Amino acid sequence: MRPARTPARRLTGLLFPALLAACAPPAAPTQTTTQTTTQSPSDPNLHAQATGSWVSGTYSSAYGARFYRLWVPAGYTGTPRPLMVMLHGCLQDGADFAAGTRMNTLADTRGFLVLYPEQGTLYNSADCWNWYLPGNQYRGAGEPAVIAGMIGWVKSTYAVDSARVAVAGLSAGAAMANIMGCTYPDLIRGVASVAGVMYQGATTAAGGVNAMSYGSVYDPNGRGAACAAEMGTRRHAMPTLVFQGSADPTVNPVNATQTLTQWAQANDLADGTDNNDPDDTPDATVSGTACRAYTRFDYRTAGGTTRLQRYSVSGMGHAWPGGSSAGTYTDPCAPDASTLILNFFGF
Repeated sequence: MRPARTPARRLTGLLFPALLAACAPPAAPTQTTTQTTTQSPSDPNLHAQATGSWVSGTYSSAYGARFYRLWVPAGYTGTPRPLMVMLHGCLQDGADFAAGTRMNTLADTRGFLVLYPEQGTLYNSADCWNWYLPGNQYRGAGEPAVIAGMIGWVKSTYAVDSARVAVAGLSAGAAMANIMGCTYPDLIRGVASVAGVMYQGATTAAGGVNAMSYGSVYDPNGRGAACAAEMGTRRHAMPTLVFQGSADPTVNPVNATQTLTQWAQANDLADGTDNNDPDDTPDATVSGTACRAYTRFDYRTAGGTTRLQRYSVSGMGHAWPGGSSAGTYTDPCAPDASTLILNFFGF
């Protein structure tokens, strides 16, 4: 794992790109893509067991140009396949995130596509997604629009099963994954948040640091209602998983419960009725050990469907649970989050 950033360095990494974003003029969206195809990773140690191929390029729109990597699984023949969108954390890129989560190896085994949008230091000096800026919290603008555009490009170029498109992220990527679920429910059918902050958990750079350190000052139920309102007529039930380490020094574990409550309320309002179906009181609790002890909380609808799950991993820091040491910010001594996510979403 890379050395932890101090609060002062984290704040610098947040504030500088926020000032840049505030100066950006509005513009109507336009889009172009350029791409290259490689048959193997640049570093063979990153994916020793993966046998698919990378397709990489740049997606450009009025909201900037972002690099992406797409993993096409071995054996892809043009039959519609699920798509997993993976949003990296700060100080990471797509290759690093792929190595740490082992998602490409799983994609080869199960036959799904994996898209890795990348932020880049041009837009944030620490490669963080700018989830705390209001310009990136709504449909049709900012970073969500760029990521949605990439998803659209993949769907126009490859055969994608639209009913099985999910997004997962770590840290800043998890906060952006929550945003994507609220802003583009027509594209996203499931959300997995690992050490993230809830939708609109902050609306300023300083507020983002505060939310990470102490939890959001905003009411999670209110943010769940805001998420449902942002979904609008596109709203639907959104299966959600939340993972959090109990010893995370970067993102306070209270953020996990806030994120769960936000998504419970958004799911409750999916049918337009606020009737606590589901709510944020767990219907079942399961404890286990996968090197580290963990507790899983299940949240069910009145019909018995498990709509949300939250995993609390004892003693885990700021990391992707059950990941590989080939990537940064992983904890191999924890439940295998990648497999759990895929199983939950039916990939």
